[in-house]
Formats: sequence, C-alpha cells, structure tokens
Amino acid sequence: MENRTVSGFDVVGFSTRTKNEDESNPSTAKIGQLWDIFYSQAASKLRADSLAYGVYCNYETDHSGMFDVFACSDSKALQELSGTRDLSIEPGQYLTFSATGKMPQAVIDLWAEVWNHFSADNCEHTRAYTTDFECYKSANEVEISISIK
Repeated sequence: MENRTVSGFDVVGFSTRTKNEDESNPSTAKIGQLWDIFYSQAASKLRADSLAYGVYCNYETDHSGMFDVFACSDSKALQELSGTRDLSIEPGQYLTFSATGKMPQAVIDLWAEVWNHFSADNCEHTRAYTTDFECYKSANEVEISISIK
C-alpha cells in the first residue's frame, strides 16, 4: 500500500446508487449489472491506452450508507453514449492498494485487504468517504485508491 497525492482527473461512464448491504445479496446487487452495461456499450469506444475505473462517491454516511458507483473510463469518447455521466475524481490524499491476478477475484481479494486494513484496531489512517476508486491498469492488474483524511 502507498500513500499518494492525487491531483484529480475526469472520467465518463455509467452510474447507479447502492449500499454494501444490497451488494451482498444477488437479488439486490447492482454493481455487476453496471459493469455489464459498461462493457457491452463502452468497450468499442475505448482506445488501447484507455483506463477503466470503478468509482465510489457521494457517500451518504460511511461504508454502511448509500453511495454512487460509476463504471467509467478516462476516454472522452464515452460522452457520446446515451446514459453516461461525467465525474471528477476529487484531488487529495489517497491510500492505494495494488494487486495482480485473474479478475474479478483479484479485485475481490484486494477489497478484502482494504477492509481488513481500515478495520484493524491499530490502523493509522481514517477514511474520508469522499471519492474512492479502482483503476484497472491491465487485464490482470488493479489498484484501489481510498480517500483518507
């Protein structure tokens, strides 16, 4: 894990509103469907150097409340697709976790690492609950950046 200063950047994609409790139940989960929409509608618009992002923002409270999720990219070409929204990743301090491996298991395992880190009694970081994001660096490499105070 690495503490990074992010200067902020813009992404475009599809969004939904959910909460972690709903995501643990297949009948109410929305994030998987959101990524299905992203890849079915946006994949052909992405350049070879485009990055895909999963962004979590507009937190109602903390990890237990509602939040927005974006399946998006840094490619402005997605703006021409119906139903997309622009989003600015907030500048600030982020704690970034990295993993390589087969997707989606690598990102699932990395989120477990994130949860374990922030729930540890001796954790020296406090989540800001502003903007958190996954950056898919390649087909088998992901980074999760969590906004911290």
